[in-house]
Amino acid sequence: MNTSITPGRAAALGASALAGLLLAGCAMGGHPQNQTNEMQSSQMKSDEMPSSGMQKSGMDTTMQMSNRYGGPAYHGEPALGVTVALVMAGGGPGDFSLVTALNSMLGEKTVNAEVTKLTEQYGKKRVGMWVKVMEFYIADTLKIAQAKGIELPAPADLSGTELAAALVKAGTAKDGTFWAGYLFDHAVSHPIHIQLMNDADAEFGAKWDANAHAITNQAFYDVAQALGMKQVKLASYNE
Repeated sequence: MNTSITPGRAAALGASALAGLLLAGCAMGGHPQNQTNEMQSSQMKSDEMPSSGMQKSGMDTTMQMSNRYGGPAYHGEPALGVTVALVMAGGGPGDFSLVTALNSMLGEKTVNAEVTKLTEQYGKKRVGMWVKVMEFYIADTLKIAQAKGIELPAPADLSGTELAAALVKAGTAKDGTFWAGYLFDHAVSHPIHIQLMNDADAEFGAKWDANAHAITNQAFYDVAQALGMKQVKLASYNE
């Protein structure tokens, strides 16, 4: 992960899984569910449209044990301070840039190399749809936050690789596996995460929401390895 970033690759990086963590949250009571329920991933080849993979919203019931696309569901309060820190790293809510946030946390060389790897692994079409779904997540999250009248807290005192590591830890289950759904639950709350997925399903189709979770699992695993967090495991839902 050592090459220099280019404008084209920077645009592609806007799809990063971190997009799912933007301005939102819902202070919920409840207890985290830490039992992992891994599924077998659909064998998706590069540039092919993935299947939706997991159950739909009818199974997304309150206090469920697992997330729609695998891994445990978290039902506690979201870590909004960390989410706000990410937003501020990208320029703030009025002028947020995912590229700015990611470069701020990981450095341009690391970011560029990861985008190149993901494009080679998944193909341009799937990475492109990852971009669209994650950008939709951003807009939808802001809409939900406004509708609920949610006031964001002060940002956590985190930046650079410390912030990136905090995000990886937030998405890592007790068995050491990173799951996109577990991260999104911590970032915006489990109910809002479900709402984001359902809205994305209606906009793009469930297969592309599934694709976004699969690539997010791979991307954050890669980030963990780059940060020296070698104990983090790759989720089975990554193809």
